[in-house]
Amino acid sequence: MARKTRAAAPLPTAMSQTSVSDYGRRGTVFGSLVGLLFFSLLAGVLVSSLALPSILVTSRSATASIGFFDNLPDYLTIDAQTQRNLIYAQRDGAAVPIATIYDQDRQSVAWEGVSKFITEATVAGEDRRFWQHGGIDLKAIARAAAGNLVHKSITSGSSTIAMQLVKNILIQRALRIDDAAKKKTAYAAAISDTLNRKLREMKFAIGLEKRYAKKDILLGYLNITGFGGNTYGIESAAQKYFSVSAKDVTLPQAASLIAMVQQPNSRNLSDPALYAANKDRRDLILFDMRDLGYIDEASYQAAIATPIAPKLRTPNNGCLYAADAKFACDFALRLVPTLAALGETDAARAAAWARGGYRIYTSIDLGQQDVAQDNLITNAPPTETRFALGAAAVAMQPGTGRIVVMAQNKGFDNSQDGGGPTTTAVDYMTDRSYGGSSGFQTGSTYKIFTLTEWLKRGHTLSEVVDGTPRAFNLSSFNSRCINSDGQAPFVFNNDSPGEGGQMTVAAATKYSVNVAFLSMAQKLDVCDIRDTAKAYGVHRADGIELGAQPAAIIGTNEIAPITMAAAIATVGANGLYCAPTIIDKVVGPDGKDAPGQSRSCSQAVAPNVAATVAYALGAVMTSGTGSAGSPRDGVPIVGKTGTTEDSAQNWLIATTTKMSLAVWVGNTDGGHHSLRKTTLVGTNGYNTKFNIFRDTMASLNANPDYRGGDFPAPDPALVNGRGAASGQ
Repeated sequence: MARKTRAAAPLPTAMSQTSVSDYGRRGTVFGSLVGLLFFSLLAGVLVSSLALPSILVTSRSATASIGFFDNLPDYLTIDAQTQRNLIYAQRDGAAVPIATIYDQDRQSVAWEGVSKFITEATVAGEDRRFWQHGGIDLKAIARAAAGNLVHKSITSGSSTIAMQLVKNILIQRALRIDDAAKKKTAYAAAISDTLNRKLREMKFAIGLEKRYAKKDILLGYLNITGFGGNTYGIESAAQKYFSVSAKDVTLPQAASLIAMVQQPNSRNLSDPALYAANKDRRDLILFDMRDLGYIDEASYQAAIATPIAPKLRTPNNGCLYAADAKFACDFALRLVPTLAALGETDAARAAAWARGGYRIYTSIDLGQQDVAQDNLITNAPPTETRFALGAAAVAMQPGTGRIVVMAQNKGFDNSQDGGGPTTTAVDYMTDRSYGGSSGFQTGSTYKIFTLTEWLKRGHTLSEVVDGTPRAFNLSSFNSRCINSDGQAPFVFNNDSPGEGGQMTVAAATKYSVNVAFLSMAQKLDVCDIRDTAKAYGVHRADGIELGAQPAAIIGTNEIAPITMAAAIATVGANGLYCAPTIIDKVVGPDGKDAPGQSRSCSQAVAPNVAATVAYALGAVMTSGTGSAGSPRDGVPIVGKTGTTEDSAQNWLIATTTKMSLAVWVGNTDGGHHSLRKTTLVGTNGYNTKFNIFRDTMASLNANPDYRGGDFPAPDPALVNGRGAASGQ
C-alpha cells in the first residue's frame, strides 16, 4: 500500500481559539524570504555549535536574531502545571471527594499512567524522529523551509515535541501572571509567529533535551497540552471524551486523542460535527503508527474501521456538580479565599487556588447530611407552589463549631439558566456575604439572650413577671444605645389567645410568653440584651447592625440558621461560643497537611449562667413549646422554639452536649403566608419544623460520636435565689 502524503499541519497552540483572539490577531511569521532562508540555515548550524558565525549572516534582521538567540538562557524547567482542586466530606469516618474545582481541567499523571498507544501515537503524529534528535529535527525543518519558500509563507512549522512543550510552558507561565498588561505581553510573545519565537523554542528545546530524559519530555508534553475547551492533559482528556483513564484507552481512542492536539477546538469530540475532522487526522496517525512499526497491519485495519464513538463525561467543575452536600460545598468554596494555608495575601491565595492541586477537607458528615436532606424534602417539598416555601437544617458540634450538616429543601443550582422552581442558588443557611439570603426573623428563639442577660444580672428563674398583653411605653425600657423618647406606645401580644397573667420566668420560658419577656426586659437594658446576643455570635445575615429595640426581644432581627445553630451550641458547650467552621484541613500540592479554618472560641457567658439557661430550656423540650420536636431517645436536650407573626417563619433550635441543630421553615420571599393555616404533607405547617427536627436529631443521637450526655447542674442561686449567685 502506498504511503499517504502527510498534510502540513498548523502549529498547535494548546489554547482555545477564543483565548488567542483575546490578545489579537496573529502577525506574519518572519516578514520576508530572508527570514525563511535564515530559519533553514540556522537549523543546520544549531546542531553542531548552537551559534551562527557572523560571517554567514547576510541580513540585518538575521544579525539581530542571532544576538537574540545568544542572549537566551540555555534551558527552562518543566513546571508543575495547573491542577484540579478537590473538596472532601466524611462518610462513615472516611474522607470522600464530593466536588472538583478548577481553572483548567488537568490531572497530571506519571509515565505508568499513560497507555503505550498514546505515547506511540504522539510520536507518530507529532514528531516521528523524537527518539533520535536532540530537540530540533533537521529533516523536518528543511522540509518545512522548502515548503514555506514555495508558498512564500509559513505552511509548516516543523515543531518537535520538545519545542511544543516549550511553547506550552511559556503560555502557561504567561497565564499565571497577575498583572493584566504583563500577562498580555507575555502571552503574545509565547504565541506570535515570529523568528525570535522560533529561535527561543529551538534553544529551549535543546536545553530540555540536555536536562531531561526523553520520557520526561514526552510526559511533560502530554500533561500540559490542550484538548479543547478547558481540558488539559492526557488524563483529563481521556476521562472527558472516553470516560476512561489514560492508561486504559484503546488504540483508536489514543489516536483520536492525539488527533486533537494540533487543532484542539476543531477536532475534539464534544460535538458530532467535529467527528469527521478528528477521524481524518486519527486515521493518518494510525497510518504513521503502522509505518513506524508500532502496530501491525491487522491492528491498523481494525482501528481505522472503528467509528468515532466518544463516551463523554458529564460536566464536573464546581459545586453544581458535587456528588452530595452542594450548598455545603458552595459555602466551603466561598471560604477558600480566607485560608492562610494558600498564602499571606488575597492575591497570593487566589493565584494558589487557580494553580490548583489543593484538597479541602470539610467537616460535613454525609450520612447525617443525607438524613437531614431527606427529612427536609419529605416534610417541606420543594415542589410547593402555593407560596415560597423554604426549609433548612444546620447541625454543629458545641465547643468546636464544626458544621456536620448543612441541608435545605431546595436543590442547588447556580447555573445561568437555573434549574427551575425546585432549585435555588441562595443558601438559606448562611449570611448574604456567603451566598445566603438576608436572613429570617427568628421569633422567640431570640428570648434565649434576654434569659441569659436576666440571669447574668442576678435575677432568678423563680421570679414572677407579668405576661398580660398590654401597651408598652417604649421609653419605659432602659436603653443606653437607642432613643425611644416620643414614640407612641406599642401593644405587644402573646402567641396564644388567653395566655398571660403572673408567672415565673421559668414558666414564661417553657411556654414562650412574649409579654413576660418584655416585662423582664424592662428590668434590664435592651442594649445589654443585644450585646449578650452578640457574645453568642449573633448578627444579622444582611450585615446591618443587630437591632436593640424592644421588639427585637421577641425576634424581629433577621438571622441565618447557621448563626442560630452556633448560638444554641453555646449553651451545649456550657457557655463557650465557637464560630462555625466547615474546613478542617487543607492538603497542598506538595502533599503536606495545613490547618483549615482557624478556631475562634470565647466564653460568651459564665458556666453557671449557661447551666441555668440550659436548665430552663430543658423544660421547653420535655413539656413546653418544643416537646413535639424531641426525639425522646434518652439523650438530654435543651432548646427553644420561634414563631413570627402569622407563623410566616418557624424555628426550633436545640442542643445536646455533643450536637446542636437549628431547623427553620418559612417564607423565602419576605411573604407572610401562614404555616399555621397551611397543610403540608398531611399535617399543619406549624408542625413541619418539629417533624424535620425530631428525625434529624434522632439520627445524630444514634451516632456514638454525636450522642450527648448530661448537662451541668444549674446554679441554685439563679433558679430560686438560694445560695450566692455568680456570673455577673
